[in-house]
Amino acid sequence: MSSPILPNYYLDDPRLRAAEARYTFFLPSMAEIAAVQPNDLVKLLFEYTHETEEYAGERMWVKVGRAEGDHLSGTLGNQPYEPTSPLKPDDAITFERHHIVDIIWNRPDDAPPTSEYREYWERCLVDDCVLNGSEPIEYLYREEPDMTQEGDKHTDSGWRIRGRFNGASDEELAERKASYVALGAVLNRDDSWLAWIDEPAGTRLTRNFETGIYVREE
Repeated sequence: MSSPILPNYYLDDPRLRAAEARYTFFLPSMAEIAAVQPNDLVKLLFEYTHETEEYAGERMWVKVGRAEGDHLSGTLGNQPYEPTSPLKPDDAITFERHHIVDIIWNRPDDAPPTSEYREYWERCLVDDCVLNGSEPIEYLYREEPDMTQEGDKHTDSGWRIRGRFNGASDEELAERKASYVALGAVLNRDDSWLAWIDEPAGTRLTRNFETGIYVREE
């Protein structure tokens, strides 16, 4: 009989996530990461390697104790939510600078300037074929926002986004499934229309796939 897999974890490298989700997953700048010193708090991505009950991974804070070049160590700063986690507060954690996804400075006045970037959390309605990457965007328009949902702190942008028609009939297009998601989730898949994102309600755009240019419909 095989032995049970004991609870264990590894630290995920967030750089791949950031590259795949440039508009929804943001990392501190290289200057910020390089400036991390003892007594700063840093957030890391813990991924469990055993079968879990609730969470396959958690983002948790670590208080830095030592920093020697790219190699750091510290102690876990919070209680894991996953019941089967092998970790507990004050456990020793070793990691490297590239594992850091967020920082709370012990001395904020001495910290480098925070990176400035635009976030795209406003919502839009988009064909699922765009979200799953099976079709690029072909047609999009912006109407007056009317889908803001109760409890959602992010408002409806008014953008409505259709995947490539690819010869589909009107009935087939009508049957396509769509999702109400953040603009950033769409941009992660297809950001070819980013230059138009601040255009006003009433804007209608069709993509010319030969030139890659969006043409405004009057």
